[in-house]
Amino acid sequence: MNMQAFSIKQLLSTPPTSQEVVINGWVKAFRSNRFIALNDGSTINNIQCVVDFEQFDENLLKQINTGAALKISGHLVESQGRGQSVEIQVKDLFVHGGANPETYPIQPKKHSMEFLREQAHLRIRTNTFSAVMRVRSALAFAIHQYFNHNGFYYFHAPIITGSDAEGAGEMFRVTTLDPVTPPLTDTGKINYKEDFFGKETNLTVSGQLEAEAYAMALGKVYTFGPTFRAENSNTSRHLAEFWMIEPEMAFYDLPANMDLAEDFIKSVIVYILEHCREDLEFLQQRLLDEEKTKPTAERSEMALIDKLRFVVDNQFKRVSYTEAIDILRDSAPNKKKKFQFHIDEWGADLQSEHERFLVEKHFKCPVILFDYPAKIKAFYMRLNEDGKTVRAMDILFPGIGEIVGGSQREERLEVLKEKIAALDIDEKELWWYLDLRKFGTAVHSGFGLGFERLVLFATGMGNIRDVIPFPRTPQNAEF
Repeated sequence: MNMQAFSIKQLLSTPPTSQEVVINGWVKAFRSNRFIALNDGSTINNIQCVVDFEQFDENLLKQINTGAALKISGHLVESQGRGQSVEIQVKDLFVHGGANPETYPIQPKKHSMEFLREQAHLRIRTNTFSAVMRVRSALAFAIHQYFNHNGFYYFHAPIITGSDAEGAGEMFRVTTLDPVTPPLTDTGKINYKEDFFGKETNLTVSGQLEAEAYAMALGKVYTFGPTFRAENSNTSRHLAEFWMIEPEMAFYDLPANMDLAEDFIKSVIVYILEHCREDLEFLQQRLLDEEKTKPTAERSEMALIDKLRFVVDNQFKRVSYTEAIDILRDSAPNKKKKFQFHIDEWGADLQSEHERFLVEKHFKCPVILFDYPAKIKAFYMRLNEDGKTVRAMDILFPGIGEIVGGSQREERLEVLKEKIAALDIDEKELWWYLDLRKFGTAVHSGFGLGFERLVLFATGMGNIRDVIPFPRTPQNAEF
């Protein structure tokens, strides 16, 4: 009878009694033809396997290179070396698959992030990326757990849509029409009536509008799925394909929306602090080592785990956009023209440098800005009584700026129709969305959280391409 294989995570917390164990994993290092460091992805830590090389065929040992997949059976004993409590005295060895050291790209040395992005199918075998992806997985679980515990229903928004929820127009077209000779109308335009869906369709930028429909029957729903934006941007903060969490709640006004968003973010960060400690400590040390190479002025004031605790332990400061503009206008960086984007007057669209100043320098805690100018926000946000601001809210974090954007939605039919008309949006395109304001309309709210931005914050990574398994960016869909 075959013995059940253990995970390395299990074995590292098992008392050594010389019991026989079986493990599978990949070689991280093989030293002195005697010490194999093996990792199976269950933990950042390797287990040391001690080989008596005289017991094994020399040709077998030659196959044990970095990257090779092995099955090892042996006895779990107290470790004689430092850094681990247990090790395996190897009794039997089987090579599942070798890795030629001359061609295997992930060798035990420091690799640049640029190089590892070119090896996205193998970079997960490095300590950094395995830690990041375990944290990403834990965050995803914590998100579903939070909403499940709080009475939300998981709603699968359509990925193919005929509406542009953000009004940005940067969408990927979905079509089956011939790209060389598409059918044309009498006026020479592409005839989308002959397309698969009989109309122009795109990949979604947001599931919000559809989620509103479901919230107006189920009460509280959330989406957690892929979204797409055809923005030709090659920055460290943008992806063409990314994941969004979008809760939508009937009978919630803006303060209730802010309460939920703050509680939600704190809850998922507490989860990883409790369940991903070793990975976070590794990522924190990685970040500290990286910071040493930067000029003092550019170094972070907080270590990674301190930054996470900073969010969890502080009440988020709630500040109106108008108050924030006054603070920024009178701030030293603005007066000394240190901001790249100078703040002159009310109505300016805040940039990341302004958001980070408010969080890191002025309030020294996470900030929720609310009541933004209507002109810089989306059509679906509820107009305030002053006629010039909307019940929008953004949550700002240290090191990252905006991480959440949300609002109380416009539930009044006539006001919504006026806003749509002012933006030259065809009412016929949103007939079903307007129906929600005709039949049982009610106050409702929601927000969006870009999942990769949350992972970026939680792991301390510097580039959003390094917190998603296979990044999709302009000119890059290799894997």
